[in-house]
Amino acid sequence: MRIALFATCLGDTLFPGAAIATVRVLERLGHSVAFPQEQTCCGQMHSNSGYEAQARGLARRFVATFGSDEFDAVVAPSGSCAAMVRDQYPRLAASSGDDQLTNAVAGLTPRVFELSQLLVNELGIEDVGAYYPHRVTYHPTCHSLRLLHVGDAPLRLLRAVRGIDLIELGEAESCCGFGGTFAVKNADTSAAMLTDKLRAILDTGAEVCTALDSSCLMQIGGGLSRQRAGVRTVHLAEILASQEDQ
Repeated sequence: MRIALFATCLGDTLFPGAAIATVRVLERLGHSVAFPQEQTCCGQMHSNSGYEAQARGLARRFVATFGSDEFDAVVAPSGSCAAMVRDQYPRLAASSGDDQLTNAVAGLTPRVFELSQLLVNELGIEDVGAYYPHRVTYHPTCHSLRLLHVGDAPLRLLRAVRGIDLIELGEAESCCGFGGTFAVKNADTSAAMLTDKLRAILDTGAEVCTALDSSCLMQIGGGLSRQRAGVRTVHLAEILASQEDQ
């Protein structure tokens, strides 16, 4: 399969390891992965903050960058950004009155996937040959859970990892409190939600908390670091990319 990597803003600027790991996993499985240099932000922050004209402009750029028939699929190591494309782009295109954009979005969005979706639901793969001898708990992020409906795809991938001790997270479906600009605009509420999430993670006794979104891992990781809890956050892609000889 010919796959285009959408690295996302956080992947590009703060957490490149998640994007690099995504490529390693897919190439290990025999797929060709390209990185279109023209890619920028998906526009989620703009759309969620009410700047729809700016978000629409970024949607046009995304379509121009990834809409080529050269790619069979577009993969992002982010449920949040994949959900922006699949869930919000059709609405942004429809409100533009531009039939060409609407048709282009309709043709592209079914080919855009978060990594676990692509692996399990499209490629039919659960065992990617990973080895990760650590006690791990999984936090299902809001966008992946409620908009992308990834279901148990991430857990199926994690259960197939050799050496892993996967521990169920209590109240797993509760939000970590990040929500992009929500954490800035509603800092006290965000902090309270994070406190509950950290308590649930620490109750598992896990060494590592994993998730599909670097944004949520940044929120959770910051809280764990401030508490000096000794628990790390690691993106799902990085776990899947790990092997015994590394």
